[in-house]
Amino acid sequence: MFKSLKLRGAITLIVCLGSLYFLIPTFISNIPSPWDKYMFKEKIHLGLDLQGGMHLVLEIDTDKALEAMIERTSNDLKESLMDSKVRFRNLEKVDNAKIIMELTDSDGKAALEKVLRDHYPDLEIESTTPRETGQFVTVIFNEKRAVELKKLTVEHSLETIRNRVDQFGISEPEIIPEGNNRILVQLPGIKDPERAKNLIGKTALLEFKLVDDENSLEEALRGNIPDGDVVAYGLRANRSTGERGSSPFLLKDRALLTGASLETAKVQIADRFGDVTVGLKFNSQGAVDFERITGENVRKRLAIVLDGVVHSAPVIQERISGGQAQITGNFTIEEARDLAIVLRAGALPAPVNILEERTVGPSLGSDSIRQGVMATIIGSLLVILFMIVYYRLSGAVADIALIVNIFLILAVLAAFRATLTLPGIAGMLLTVGVAVDANILIFERIREELRTGKTVRLALDTGYDRAFITIIDTHITGIVSAVVLIFFGTGPIKGFAVTTIIGLLASLFTAIFITRVIFDYVIWNYNIKKLSI
Repeated sequence: MFKSLKLRGAITLIVCLGSLYFLIPTFISNIPSPWDKYMFKEKIHLGLDLQGGMHLVLEIDTDKALEAMIERTSNDLKESLMDSKVRFRNLEKVDNAKIIMELTDSDGKAALEKVLRDHYPDLEIESTTPRETGQFVTVIFNEKRAVELKKLTVEHSLETIRNRVDQFGISEPEIIPEGNNRILVQLPGIKDPERAKNLIGKTALLEFKLVDDENSLEEALRGNIPDGDVVAYGLRANRSTGERGSSPFLLKDRALLTGASLETAKVQIADRFGDVTVGLKFNSQGAVDFERITGENVRKRLAIVLDGVVHSAPVIQERISGGQAQITGNFTIEEARDLAIVLRAGALPAPVNILEERTVGPSLGSDSIRQGVMATIIGSLLVILFMIVYYRLSGAVADIALIVNIFLILAVLAAFRATLTLPGIAGMLLTVGVAVDANILIFERIREELRTGKTVRLALDTGYDRAFITIIDTHITGIVSAVVLIFFGTGPIKGFAVTTIIGLLASLFTAIFITRVIFDYVIWNYNIKKLSI
C-alpha cells in the first residue's frame, strides 16, 4: 500500500510540476537568465474573440480557374493541330467552357480525335455539326476532370493563402476549408486589416509578354485589336509630384514566362534616388527560358505584367543570363514587401471573393477576456464554497483537485500550442461543474458506506470502486459528444469542444486519482478514524 502511495504521489507531483513548466511563460513574461534557455517558450495563444483580429470567409471562383485552363488549352491545341497538319479555322473558346473549331477536311475529325487521344486525354468531343465547307466541332473538358480541377484549385488556394499568411508573420492563424469552394481565415492580433486583405486576396499572376510595336495602339484603342493581341494598362508615376496615372500597352496575348518559374523575390533599392523595386530570381528551368526569350527578342520590349497590370516594359538590349529580373513601379517599402511575399508564396489559381468580413477590436477582446476570466473565477469560487460547506474537509480535497484541473487544462493548451477562445473558456467552466460532480458521486457513495458502519478505509475503497464505472460512463459520453462537435461544428464550437475534451480527461485524473492520493496519504499517516464528509 505504502509503495503504491509513493508511486501515485510521485506521478501527481510530476504532473503538477509539468503543468507549471508549461504555464510559466504565460504568467511570467520575463524569465531571468540563465533559466530562460531551459524554459518552455510558448504562451497560451488567444483566439480572435479574445485578442481581436480579422475573420474572413473567402470564396474561390473555381469557374474562373476552369475558364483559364480552357483558355491555355485552346492555345496549346491550336499549335498541336498545326504541328499535326490538321486543317482548321476559327478555333476559339466560347461560353468560358468550350472550344469550337471548324475542320475543313473530311477526315479532320479522325485526325482531331488522334490529337486529343495522344496529347489531351482530359478533352472530349461534345458534338459535331456538318457544314458545306466542313464540320463544326465542339470540344469540352470531361466532367470528371473538371470536378477534379475545381477541387485542386481550392486546395492550391488554401496552401497559397497559408504560405502568404505565414510569411506575413501572424501568430496562430486559422485557415481551414469550408464546403466545396470556401475558405475560412481567422487572423488573431492583426493590426492592419486592409493590408492583410490585399495580401490574401491578390491573385499575383506574374506574366512576361512581348509588346506589339508592329501594330497601331491607337487602332487597338478604337476597338480594332489584332488577333493574338490584348490591350493592357500600366501604372505611370510622376517622380516630382508622386501622382500616379495609367498608360495603355498593346501586348501579345501569349505569356512567354510566368511566375511559376520563380525561385524567390525580394525587396531591393534600385538607385541613388531610393526607388524601391522587387528583385526576381528564376529557378534553373526559368533561367534557361528567360535567357532564350531575351536572346530571341533583342531590341523588343518585354512587359512585366502582374494581375493584368503592366508594371514595366523595358527594351531587351541583349541576351540576359543568370535568371534575374526586377519589377519597378514606384513602390513604397511596405508595398514592395507585400508584393515579394505574394510572389514567393505563388499566384492564386483563381480569383478570390470576400463573402464575409468581421473585425474584432482589441478593446472588445480585452473585455471578453476580463468577463470570461471573471465568470470562471466567480463560478469556481461558488463551487469551492459549496463543496467546503456541504462536504467539509473532504470538500476541500475536491477543491484542490478542481484547481489542479484548471491548471491542467491551461497547461495542455500551452503545450500543444492550441488557441484559447471565449467558447473555450465556457468549456473550462463546464468542466468545473463536471469535475465536482464526479467528486460528489464518490462522496455520496462513501457516506452510504459509512452509514452501514464500515471503517473509514473500507468505506473509502468501496466508495471509489462503486462510483468509478458511473464516472467513466458520464465522462466518455461527454467526450463522444465533444468529438462529434469537432467533426461537424464550426470554429467557435470546435474551440468549445476541444477545451471540453481536455477538461473531461483532466477531470478523470483529478477526481479519481489525485483526490484518492490525498485521502490515502492522510489516512495512512494520521490513522484517521472519522472522516469529515
